[in-house]
Amino acid sequence: MSSSHSRPEPLWTPPLERQQHSRLGQWLAALRQAGPLERVLNPGAGGGARSGGVEGYEAAWRWSVDRPEQFWPEVAKEVGLEWSTPPESTLVPGPDGVADARWWPGGRTSYARQALAGAGQPGDAVAVVAHSQTRKPVELTWDQLRSRVREVRAGLEAAGVGEGDRVAGYLPNIPEALVAFLATASLGAVWTCCASEMGVAGVLDRLAQVEPTVLIGADGYCYGDRRVDRSHEMEAIRQGLPTLRAAVWLSYLEPQRAAPGGWTAWDALSSHPGPGPEEPEHREVPSDHPLYILYSSGTTGRPKAIVHGHAGILFEHAKALAFQFDVAAGDRLFWFTTTGWMMWNFLVSGLVVGAAVVLFDGNPAWPDNDALWALIEDTETTVAGVGAASLVAAQKAGVEPAASHDLSRLRTLGSTGSPLPAATAQWVYDAVSPDLMLGSFSGGTDVCTGFVGPSPLHPVWAGEIACRCLGAAVEVFDDRGRSVVGEEGELVLTAPLPSMPVGFWGDGDRRRYHEAYFERFPGVWAHGDRMTLTHRGTCVITGRSDGTLNRGGVRMGTAEFYDVVEGFDEVADSLVVHVPDAEGGNGELWLFVVPADPSTPARDDLAARLKTAIRTDLSPRHVPDHVVTVPAVPRTLSGKKLEVPVKRILAGAAVEDALTLASVANPDSLDAIVAARRG
Repeated sequence: MSSSHSRPEPLWTPPLERQQHSRLGQWLAALRQAGPLERVLNPGAGGGARSGGVEGYEAAWRWSVDRPEQFWPEVAKEVGLEWSTPPESTLVPGPDGVADARWWPGGRTSYARQALAGAGQPGDAVAVVAHSQTRKPVELTWDQLRSRVREVRAGLEAAGVGEGDRVAGYLPNIPEALVAFLATASLGAVWTCCASEMGVAGVLDRLAQVEPTVLIGADGYCYGDRRVDRSHEMEAIRQGLPTLRAAVWLSYLEPQRAAPGGWTAWDALSSHPGPGPEEPEHREVPSDHPLYILYSSGTTGRPKAIVHGHAGILFEHAKALAFQFDVAAGDRLFWFTTTGWMMWNFLVSGLVVGAAVVLFDGNPAWPDNDALWALIEDTETTVAGVGAASLVAAQKAGVEPAASHDLSRLRTLGSTGSPLPAATAQWVYDAVSPDLMLGSFSGGTDVCTGFVGPSPLHPVWAGEIACRCLGAAVEVFDDRGRSVVGEEGELVLTAPLPSMPVGFWGDGDRRRYHEAYFERFPGVWAHGDRMTLTHRGTCVITGRSDGTLNRGGVRMGTAEFYDVVEGFDEVADSLVVHVPDAEGGNGELWLFVVPADPSTPARDDLAARLKTAIRTDLSPRHVPDHVVTVPAVPRTLSGKKLEVPVKRILAGAAVEDALTLASVANPDSLDAIVAARRG
């Protein structure tokens, strides 16, 4: 969220009954009675903190980061994570602390086994709800999900897939993608996926690095009322991956279309009976065995292939879902995402804690900005999540979800992808529900989770993130590496987190891994975000470190800028960059704005009014030198603003040198940037 931490009152405070009945509240209460938190939280037992609410959470957070050997086994016990072979210990620190730490050495487990166990849900309960603009809604029970995974697992095994092999997807967010992933994990093979909207060059930039043996792709999809055929892209990708032993064709757009030559039909892959009556046989693998490979945005070079392990993802996702988002068995969990964004992986882990996962493939704003709220109502979702941009768009469009939908089952709404403006947070409570835990969640693909996020024990403050997540040793460092509170600095982790990458694919000496996170502060993970940790323990993300606006020595995060600019009704979106002066001057500050209604020209004095607001509400030093109206803001495929590449283009770099076009969701948007540079 963006900065607004002077607001005197929270937007929402969880009622005491809700705190006590939350999964986190009940767990901490049990630990206080006779567990490792007894002395930490009970004043009569030698502790000094109040046992409940925010104060109790802060003491529990400190325990979680100081005593991982106590904390993580208690997490496993609460959420039902089981080892096939118990580990020798919880954590072995690396030579320099964080960088090369080893989690659960000697332990063996299986992500697929844990996910399909469903936290003990009945076999006839719903496990998957899938809505799409390409086909009719689909529901799968837990027994049906296990059966489909068993069949596809057998099909992959028949195709020669074994432990450590890579299985690649080019798929929308549909049940087949989930089934293929779980079948792959069940074999001890490694899953990797690109969303169907990604072009051939972007897909090959990613998948060719990891040399997959099997490709599973869909022939196309519908995006609202637009049909998108991907059959030619599928074949080009197959031809570009020489390591393939098999390619599987899913006729999703055209159900009657036969698989072309060189391809195996999905139905043939999934028709293998597999062993066992219900549950497939899962290969138990070492705790750090690769589970899946995710990719960095790749906007400024070849995407990093980030490898995540079985145990790290299991523990981290179970903890975050159960305790930060209060997800329990029987819930319905929805997050709007594509298969190429880490939030898909996070969503799928809802199965681990016994929730039914709600999948959606299509245009979230079709036929209008009310579409997602209709989906939440129709699927009886209890915990939902979207990108912050979706909430901003709904607010700007004047959508009032509560007026037209029954959202009474929805108790938690997550937001991620970018900071959530304070005005949009207020809109959620005005237009969606006054009794809702609004939870901003910030982390990244690098760890496939969030470092800071919500909790059912915390109030919600406009423009702030509620707390540091349990187990995440988050601090803010100033430029000299000193921990600070109440001032902006670098978001760092001073202790290992289980879902830190196993490594980068092909980075045998781990040099690139160390360069990416540990060069700035040796032995400490520097994430590349600017953040303020407030005196009340909340967090304010102010932008990416390399996108910070530094004018005359005064630094400002871009999130604060957007909060002011996008508060104007005429502005739908914006992007701000500072291009430094090579000779040491103030440089130039560029502000690009997208009009809320492209058919109606903005008032002639919009630029002047924006400058006045920035001067008054932010800083006279940060009044933009240029205000340019553009049709769209350049964004990555996961929706993030391309601040740094735009900065490079404005500084004189050629577009092809500043970024990789295959990683841009809307490459045509760059034309206006180039035109502005030319003046």
